Amino acid sequence: MELSHLINPQSGKPYPMLLVLKVAEFSSAAWYGSAKASAGIVKKGPKPFLNDDQALEEIKREIKYSRFHSEGYIKITKRLANKGKIIGKHRVNRLLRENDLLSANRPVKKGARTKHEGTITTKEPNILWGTDGKQFYTEQDGKCWLFSIIDHFNDEILGFYISKTGDRFAAMEPVRQAVRRENGSIEPGICKETHLALRSDHGTQYDSKDFIKEMNFLGLTESKSFVRSPECNGIIERWHRTINEQVFSINASDNIENAAKIITKFINDYNDTWMLHRLKLKTPKQVKTNHNNNLKKCA
Repeated sequence: MELSHLINPQSGKPYPMLLVLKVAEFSSAAWYGSAKASAGIVKKGPKPFLNDDQALEEIKREIKYSRFHSEGYIKITKRLANKGKIIGKHRVNRLLRENDLLSANRPVKKGARTKHEGTITTKEPNILWGTDGKQFYTEQDGKCWLFSIIDHFNDEILGFYISKTGDRFAAMEPVRQAVRRENGSIEPGICKETHLALRSDHGTQYDSKDFIKEMNFLGLTESKSFVRSPECNGIIERWHRTINEQVFSINASDNIENAAKIITKFINDYNDTWMLHRLKLKTPKQVKTNHNNNLKKCA
């Protein structure tokens, strides 16, 4: 029975609504809200600058000409906003879904994951770096290696080395690059007075006497991850997933030279324009620049 249609049989008039709500144990807010909804009354928002067809064209253009692949609706919204195309994120999500443009969901691996409750990110640059190697394949050269080094502060790639062999000497190269880039040289003990540590796993390259000797030469403290705990080196592991999705899974290179060109371009684009959710949709370069500017203001 409709509450608004309850009639007093003696007076022939409807009962006062507040009395009806009290007896029915309804709040007035809930009642009037449902009444507006049932009547189809919806609060109108501001009229969008672009209609759906125009917004969809902008979204398709952003996807087509983006340097990256399979980005989610939040990053697409942010990139459009950076270009002055303001479209609500929920609207972007709806248009992507209705036009079958949403990126595919990543498969969930079976089995329980090791629970990781520690923190491996830093609040300042050059406190903790992560390094590791990743295999990839080319048609002529077969198995090849990419060794990278990443800053746990802003996920910036500080150095990388591409090689046909994945030995300890190849693993040293990005470390030397990063030390030279951030300190100006690779003199003996150049990192000794810093608070910098290098995170790596227990691969044969990183446990070798030659690698340890090189780290001691540079004065660089080693920080080993726990055995069978990739979460401890999660920053570089996440980078490997990114470059695998954006480069290796969609580019088939004839040889290592062509692969190196593609990888180098992507890393430069990544540092300059790749937005990370943990950085509040800022790029590694933006975060580093903002940090340095804040230091100058405080000096």
